[in-house]
Amino acid sequence: MSKTPALALLASDTPRAQEAAEALQAEIRFVPLEEADVAVVLGGDGQMLHALHEMLDAGHVIPAYGINYGTVGFMMNKPKSTRSLEERIARAKQLTITPLAMTATLGSGKKETRLAINEVSLLRETRQTARLEVAVNGKVRMAELFCDGVMVATPAGSTAYNLSANGPILPLTSALVALTPISPFRPRRWRGAILPDHYEMTFRVLDPDKRPVAAVADQKELRDILEVQVKVARDEQLTLLFDPGKTLEERIFAEQFQV
Repeated sequence: MSKTPALALLASDTPRAQEAAEALQAEIRFVPLEEADVAVVLGGDGQMLHALHEMLDAGHVIPAYGINYGTVGFMMNKPKSTRSLEERIARAKQLTITPLAMTATLGSGKKETRLAINEVSLLRETRQTARLEVAVNGKVRMAELFCDGVMVATPAGSTAYNLSANGPILPLTSALVALTPISPFRPRRWRGAILPDHYEMTFRVLDPDKRPVAAVADQKELRDILEVQVKVARDEQLTLLFDPGKTLEERIFAEQFQV
């Protein structure tokens, strides 16, 4: 960056993140998010997702530099460094990620749209398994899927809920999405699909009264679902900043070799 960027500070409410925020505020003058060039995010991956959604909702999307004061911190940088925060941001490498757009049709007929950075999930609401029809680009690929749920995950989200459901890890530059079932009952052996990210997926709830389904875009939930359409939101790209050699792309690649 050619000029010193104005920084906004977005910290989680955990004691570690709040302590780090107080230390940074004693050294750096931060500005409100709407006036900033870069968002400094303190916490874990959940806080980063919250910050990115806050920017999307506000219509002020700027690069985000995360510092890990959470648990895993896939989307974050290490807390300790010999360089100042301003130096780290000036040297940081940019990485672009693209969220998913979920359009859900509710029982009332109303349509609601939500963005998801990690994944869109359809989940059963009761003890009854969900009964879904799965279509890709308008063609029905699975007439009936009985399951606890199903998700569409981005490469950035493929190491999160998707991985815990035995979905594939996707390289960040792969231009793919993962379609992953959650506890499929019938067909029992279906393990999901890997699809080009320009495909559109439609999930129709076949028995919404007896087998109600909720739709979740990251942490945002909608209920009384009749149908969900999912596609990549190419006009809503986000930028993460990483210290050299510590990018999310490298972390996702390395995760494939974990045992």
